[in-house]
Amino acid sequence: MPRPHGRKPHELRPLTFKRRFTRSAPGSVLVKMGRTTVLCTCCIEETVPPFLEGQGQGWLSAEYGMLPGSTATRKARDKGGKVDGRSVEIQRLIGRSLRAVVDLAKLGERTLWLDCDVLEADGGTRTAAINGAFVALVDALATLKSIVGPARQVVKDSVAAVSVGLVDDVELLDLEYEEDRDADVDLNLVMTGSGRFIEVQGTGEEATFSREQLDRLLALGQSGIAAITKKQRAALASAWPFA
Repeated sequence: MPRPHGRKPHELRPLTFKRRFTRSAPGSVLVKMGRTTVLCTCCIEETVPPFLEGQGQGWLSAEYGMLPGSTATRKARDKGGKVDGRSVEIQRLIGRSLRAVVDLAKLGERTLWLDCDVLEADGGTRTAAINGAFVALVDALATLKSIVGPARQVVKDSVAAVSVGLVDDVELLDLEYEEDRDADVDLNLVMTGSGRFIEVQGTGEEATFSREQLDRLLALGQSGIAAITKKQRAALASAWPFA
């Protein structure tokens, strides 16, 4: 089955990062992967959760949500502090992914808040959120340079994420909604720019998959991560914190 927009199996959707999309947050990025569009902001709070008070280290937390008009059927807003299970799972993933590359001890007693709001969803919202959140994080850290030093002293590596899947027994990179819906196997991969794994989420949808298929999916995902990392580096330009 041909892919939407004529993409080849190993091709990413068009990926863009628009930095400083809003002016209030220290870090603000509008990330687009195909039609999927997510606003990622990074704010700095001069406090830490109670369990870290007095320990001299910081924290990083993430929140994720989908705006009502982000999908074809209206997505009801979370009310009364109640967040649906899917959103909780995704925001925990975003937090884990970013904490894996941040030296929290270098932050002092302050919290980095990553907020990822989906404006339009066409598959891969969690992966787009992670990709944009990293860029927003680096921009936010620039405002702390006089306190904690340059970003490279706080961020140990870059982080990026992408989806891969099996559709009609073909391995595909960066699934759109139609492909994700029809996939026999769906896998989300989070990795550092240096090629280390942070998280692998893979499931068969009324299907099974072999070790050989898993290895090919991981290799395909790694190639996608490398391409996304190059895009992040290009977007940050001189602000890229690594040599």
